[in-house]
Amino acid sequence: MNAPLSLKSGTSTLGYFRWAFIVTFLGLVLGGVLGWQSTGTIGGMATVFFICAVLAVLEISLSFDNAIVNANKLKDMTPVWQHRFLTWGIIIAVFGMRIVFPLLIVVIAAKIGPIEAVILAAREPAEYARIMNDAHLPIAAFGGTFLMMVGLTYFFNHEKDVHWIEVIEKHMARSASIKGIEIAFVLILILVFSNLLEGEDATTFVYSAIYGLVTFLAVEVLGGLLDASQKAMSEAAKGGLGAFIYLEVLDASFSFDGVIGAFALTQNLFVIAIGLGIGAMYVRSMTIMLVEKGTLAEYRYLEHGAFYAILILSVIMYFQTLVHIPEVITGLGGAGLIGVSLWSSIRYNRREREEEARMAHEAVADNI
Repeated sequence: MNAPLSLKSGTSTLGYFRWAFIVTFLGLVLGGVLGWQSTGTIGGMATVFFICAVLAVLEISLSFDNAIVNANKLKDMTPVWQHRFLTWGIIIAVFGMRIVFPLLIVVIAAKIGPIEAVILAAREPAEYARIMNDAHLPIAAFGGTFLMMVGLTYFFNHEKDVHWIEVIEKHMARSASIKGIEIAFVLILILVFSNLLEGEDATTFVYSAIYGLVTFLAVEVLGGLLDASQKAMSEAAKGGLGAFIYLEVLDASFSFDGVIGAFALTQNLFVIAIGLGIGAMYVRSMTIMLVEKGTLAEYRYLEHGAFYAILILSVIMYFQTLVHIPEVITGLGGAGLIGVSLWSSIRYNRREREEEARMAHEAVADNI
């Protein structure tokens, strides 16, 4: 059996980001070269260099919660499938979602071939960006619905006994006994937002959102069937192909917002691919670190913060079908929630240590 693609457990925090640093250096150099070739000036080169850096930061800020959710799923996967996700998965994330996905949208929307789409991206970036922006509504509806189901499924779980915001989470855990409650909740939101849109936009929103819901349910069913069949063959094979497919679709949903938002900074597909690709490498590094260091177990509420961030992101994606919401708000909102959950976890751990010390002191006093 292959070992997972990761570093030694004793690796320092910075050590986990070694490959991310290498890709950052190579990507920024390539961005500078592209800037020089397209403008022939130092100023143009510096501009493209800067845009690549900003896009990388944007992707990282939007993907804190993605790394945490990935780690939560990866810790239960076999070493073989961990290795495959951290190798094949990063290739799919960088090349599939940052290059193929935007091209595919243009191919479908403009009804042209893949080669023509590449030529359009290279020669007419403004037109390429326009087509991508026009496709924002169905993408936001699809991705928002998928992510909303991911977040709600985490909280509507009757087996969940650790609660961060108890007044909310306890009621959601109790309500999980009502079959399909999260689906009903999402369907109500779809109806509400579709009524705020008009004409063809409303129809597009409903169809895209339903496709997102069906995709989530299909991935859940397919993942369960695949992992169940693998488990029947070998107990060690659980957490395999089904979990891999789930993580890939989840990563794609997280990527929608960043890919579309990147066109606000540049219309050059290749610059976008470099910047977001750098960010994707940091997500991979954070995922490995969280799994190996056991950070999710050490910080009690960190996972809760990530899933709250997912729910907020899904709602923001819905609102983006009505009004423009800057990506910086999305990124800072998610990072802020995760930061608060980390702070709450540290406070909880401190109280636990103080309580253990007090009980130990009382036990010593009783023995004297």
